[in-house]
Amino acid sequence: MITVRSPFSGEVIDTLADSSREEVQASVARSRAVQPAWAAMSLRDRAAIILSFHDLLVQRRQEILDLLQREAGKSRRDAMEEVLDVLVTARHYSRDASRLLSSRRVRGVIPLAVSAEIRRIPWGVVGVVAPWNYPLTLTASDAIPALLAGNTVVVKPDDRTSLTALWVRDVMAEAGLPRDVLQVVLGAGDVVGPWLIDEVDYVMFTGSTRVGRIVAAQCGERLIPCSMELGGKNAMIIRADADPERAAEIAVRACFSNAGQLCISMERIYVNVDVHDAFLAAFVRRTRALRLGTQIGWGSDMGSLISEDQVARARRHVDDAVSRGAKVLAGGHARPDIGPWFFEPTILANVTEGMEVCDEETFGPVVAVHPVHSDDEAVRLANDTEYGLNAAVIGRDRRAAQAVARRLRAGTVNVNEGYAAAWGSIRAPMGGMGQSGLGRRHGDEGLLKYTQAQTVATQRVLGLGAPAGWSDERWASTLLAAVTTMKRIGLK
Repeated sequence: MITVRSPFSGEVIDTLADSSREEVQASVARSRAVQPAWAAMSLRDRAAIILSFHDLLVQRRQEILDLLQREAGKSRRDAMEEVLDVLVTARHYSRDASRLLSSRRVRGVIPLAVSAEIRRIPWGVVGVVAPWNYPLTLTASDAIPALLAGNTVVVKPDDRTSLTALWVRDVMAEAGLPRDVLQVVLGAGDVVGPWLIDEVDYVMFTGSTRVGRIVAAQCGERLIPCSMELGGKNAMIIRADADPERAAEIAVRACFSNAGQLCISMERIYVNVDVHDAFLAAFVRRTRALRLGTQIGWGSDMGSLISEDQVARARRHVDDAVSRGAKVLAGGHARPDIGPWFFEPTILANVTEGMEVCDEETFGPVVAVHPVHSDDEAVRLANDTEYGLNAAVIGRDRRAAQAVARRLRAGTVNVNEGYAAAWGSIRAPMGGMGQSGLGRRHGDEGLLKYTQAQTVATQRVLGLGAPAGWSDERWASTLLAAVTTMKRIGLK
């Protein structure tokens, strides 16, 4: 059985039955059986269902906001980010799906004689393995483009946030999604996840780099594609021309949104010495002013960590750093007086190589601030990681900040923002470099990845073989002349 507990209090919210291997297989089999009919439905009708889900989410937002807070321990503000993300995703892909999925013609090998058409074919059944930190976004927003592309979807949520995934399934059905087109299977990730991957045709996984390697290996054994957003040790650069107060405001949101349990949050800040002291004073003041709370509703700035394991990881990173000479400028302690898994937003200084917090992802409200003397030094240090998910550059001179941004090895880089600018720009792709993942969500690729390209080429006249009575040499010379002529007149 799965016991769902509220991070705010540790109390049991619900108990759910684990899915057996046979139930996982049966769920995928049902999805596979209905997939052809779903794909055959007009794209307009599929988009209408997704837009109906959009409208129901708006109408029932208080319900899902309450659930996200109770089940994931979020502040209301962080929960609202998830709702807004799903709304934007639903509208974007419902609008752009026709452009992306429509067949298109390209020039054949011989103009007029050969035509070629590119079609987009759904993979079949997509498995979405979703984490606990953004359970609405990483269930609904990953499922929506897959569904619009004509796939059916089976979601395996983290067992700590299963109720949100079940809510998405039920509201999708209320919006008109046919039975079995979107299903949810439940259970421990290291048990049910591999069972699901054994059955589906495509995998969308969000989680740690360690588990991502395991998932990729399993997909490789089956020769099925996967897309992954994995870990990060994201860096923010604050240039010499930055406004310290404005930079501090951005940094607080970038580091402590969702209690730091955000793949694209900042865990390293490199501050030019010219503004270091002023920035740090503002950053510490704003961080200490954050309100931690357990109330359902508005009023707190930061919620709880998801579990005791996450608290232990944050505590271990802070204690290890302090034991090796780091200094705590704000926070640094668990807060069981507020709730069982609360941890203060924490700022560290004097963090050096060899400390666990220097290289390992904390995935909690802990950030290290480092002084630097130049943009070159900041870029070198920011890029000194195996990860490459998200980054940020803060400065008054936008062009100069953009120039620095282009030197960073990260899938997304925000200028004068921490993460929301890149994440919210849904028309642009989002994903990681290095050990931070494979593939992209958002942008055209966020939908096209759920399809295979099929080329249908039609020979209209003649053929590509030599005409009767022609030698191979004569025919080859003729084809060569045709190809060179095409170059000369500008045909690709």
